[in-house]
Amino acid sequence: MRVETESLEGVADQAIALLAQMKRSPDIMPPYNEAAMRICIAKMNELYAQNNECVTRLRSQGERASRELEALMICRNEALQLIRRCCLAYIHARAERIRSYRWRLGGMLPAAIKNNLCEAEIEFFNEYCSSLAEFQAGIGENGVNLLLSTHPPKALYVQVRVLENYGEFETSDGNLVMLQVNSMSISTPISAFLAAT
Repeated sequence: MRVETESLEGVADQAIALLAQMKRSPDIMPPYNEAAMRICIAKMNELYAQNNECVTRLRSQGERASRELEALMICRNEALQLIRRCCLAYIHARAERIRSYRWRLGGMLPAAIKNNLCEAEIEFFNEYCSSLAEFQAGIGENGVNLLLSTHPPKALYVQVRVLENYGEFETSDGNLVMLQVNSMSISTPISAFLAAT
């Protein structure tokens, strides 16, 4: 079987450009690049069809692929996989940025950001907001607002000033703390008091 030489040069340029676009603008959400995504999908379909045609032709003729054809098919497949990975990384980076907007901006997106999202991304944001609200409402009697304290405490220990005699207090980790009026306990982990109450 004769191998038709073809150039695979620049086959993944659009896919790589998608990732570069996200990397160049870490603080803003660039507009969803539907044109580049369509080009990438068309190129993946084209590469798959070319490989499929070669395999079908070889099977029908009962031939074995020459080294050149085998190498060409491997190159096409690798190019297809590269484009696919780049497109998935682009979609994932956008989804992560959308999630971060929910935590930073709350449930309403500013128009400047919303205008740069595609329909599926807006739907993803709304579903993410709903899931988060449902999760928060399901914790405890009155729910919990996870957005109130998004930064960890500076220290894992709390300073406790005792206002009334309590006596010996066993924390959740099994340590005993003596709580007497006007005494201070400095090296008590905050989790010990939270879990014991």
